[in-house]
Amino acid sequence: MKHLISARDLTKDSAVALLDSAQQLSQVNQRTVKSLPALRGKTVVNLFYENSTRTRISFEIAAKRLSADVINFDAQASSTSKGESLKDTAQTLEALGAAAIIIRHPMSGAAHALANRGWVSASIINAGDGRHEHPTQALLDALTIRQLKFSGSDLTGVKVLIVGDLEHSRVARSNILLLSLLGAAVSVAGPAELVPEGIAAMGATVYKSFDEALAEQPDVVMMLRVQLERMQENEAFTTRDYIKNWSLDQTRLTQLGKETVIMHPGPMNRGLEISNQAANDPRSAVLRQVENGLAVRMAVLHRVLSGELTN
Repeated sequence: MKHLISARDLTKDSAVALLDSAQQLSQVNQRTVKSLPALRGKTVVNLFYENSTRTRISFEIAAKRLSADVINFDAQASSTSKGESLKDTAQTLEALGAAAIIIRHPMSGAAHALANRGWVSASIINAGDGRHEHPTQALLDALTIRQLKFSGSDLTGVKVLIVGDLEHSRVARSNILLLSLLGAAVSVAGPAELVPEGIAAMGATVYKSFDEALAEQPDVVMMLRVQLERMQENEAFTTRDYIKNWSLDQTRLTQLGKETVIMHPGPMNRGLEISNQAANDPRSAVLRQVENGLAVRMAVLHRVLSGELTN
């Protein structure tokens, strides 16, 4: 595997292998000496055109745990602010020795362009492109669900409900594709204006009501961030209506099963899509997701730069 652009790049076997590798590598993060020499001499670049905390920092730590050299690229403080193209920026980074470029970009398809237009020979990892995908988030979510809800290699039979701003969520798209590939039964729910066309064709059952979806007793409830910054002024959205109909509030929290897992990709808008009580509930796996992000990104970096993982 040279690149990771989409969850569609993975077969069921390759996805399970990555999850197994991530589980193995998570043990490294429990050691006193938290490093492996696997990528010594390699240079990894975080090429982020959008703000990020969890993804950028976890990729940085993941690369360093594997002994790679890391460059964090700040688009606002670079020649991109002078009009330099993505192609020229990537070629400059490769000329400086980048073996892997991890890209986050507001344009859907940016990662695909880098990987497939012959601009660079470096490995490309998609850390989120526009409304398209965020495959490593889906992998860390799958690892979290597997740890908490299933003892097997895949997710056969696990019921996952994804709720909220589906229209703008690259996380939702990658999760629907990957979790379905792994055997989970994926359903989604959100305001009609925030449910994109074609989402059912990706493998998800669509509910028009959060409460109706909860009545199906999902094993996992994944809340999505409301992406106000991506909404147009004419989009029908009111905070009051959203909280009433789509927030995981105290009332809906009581409807969850005792073993239901609460997830959120972060950052959380507490009081909007998720209440403080839900975010802090013992069933919340939000911090486990963050922890698993480090292990998953170690596994992905190792796979794209070194092939199969070894002990």
